[in-house]
Amino acid sequence: MENRAATALPSAATFSTIVRCAVAIVPAGTNGAVSIYVTNTTNVILDINGYFAPASGSTLAFYRLPPCRVADTRNSSYPQGLGSPYLPGHTERQFPILNATSCNIPSSAEAYSLNFSVVPHGGLGYMTVWPTGQTRPLVSTLNDIPGTIIANAAIVPAGTGGDVSVYPSNDTDVIIDINGFFAQPGIGGLSLYTATPCRVIDTRKIGNGLPFSENLTPPVDVVNSPCGVPGTALAYDLNATVVPTGALGYLTLWPDGEPRPTVSTLNALDGSITNNMAIVPSINGKVDAYASGLTQLILDISSYFAP
Repeated sequence: MENRAATALPSAATFSTIVRCAVAIVPAGTNGAVSIYVTNTTNVILDINGYFAPASGSTLAFYRLPPCRVADTRNSSYPQGLGSPYLPGHTERQFPILNATSCNIPSSAEAYSLNFSVVPHGGLGYMTVWPTGQTRPLVSTLNDIPGTIIANAAIVPAGTGGDVSVYPSNDTDVIIDINGFFAQPGIGGLSLYTATPCRVIDTRKIGNGLPFSENLTPPVDVVNSPCGVPGTALAYDLNATVVPTGALGYLTLWPDGEPRPTVSTLNALDGSITNNMAIVPSINGKVDAYASGLTQLILDISSYFAP
């Protein structure tokens, strides 16, 4: 297995419902192509913000961070530029990511592994995120026409001063969490390795098959799952899908053995089947999960980060 780009899961949904975005790290196939399969007729839009290639003098390494909340526009107590007020529609705003000093993000970071959650004040057609200092691109980071609280992961290059810019089509609050960054290779830097797309866990098919709430017990044992992930892996590229029995405020994934962080991986307040990509660090081959309501959880893996 080479340390290059990976992956989407043929055995699991990449995204679902109305007009939604989902991020996926997908291996390049024959002639650099990727294949897409949908259960029903649809249009598909693909945007790209980077690629993985064999390690060289021009590639970056991935560095893990404990999951940490960078910004929350609902809260005035965050560092300057990272808290309130909310974002008005059709207005760009810069987020000084490095001002989140409690998250220990170094100024050497050239791209961030982030999770964006929105709390719209009504329907939100789309939100775009890009490096500050560049022209706003014609892409979307997420879509939320129903106006529910949702999340989507994004790997975003650092712009001027390390900032990222956000543009919503409608009024919304924005929450930003971080789980790692990309920088020049050095001590602690990791490469991405492709893996055969594989289902790590489906709580509908283990034990008595009942949904869980609060902490999932036992933790998800990625290394000892049927997916053959090596013990050298120090972060996993996962697709997390929830099948709630009702409203699910949030699901959080984090490294087993660490305290549960005040971040969220996804939200499903409308009780719909919802998914999101998550890059989850690990210190012992396991991942913890916490759900604020009753749900089933499906985790698929498509690549991992290792030395």
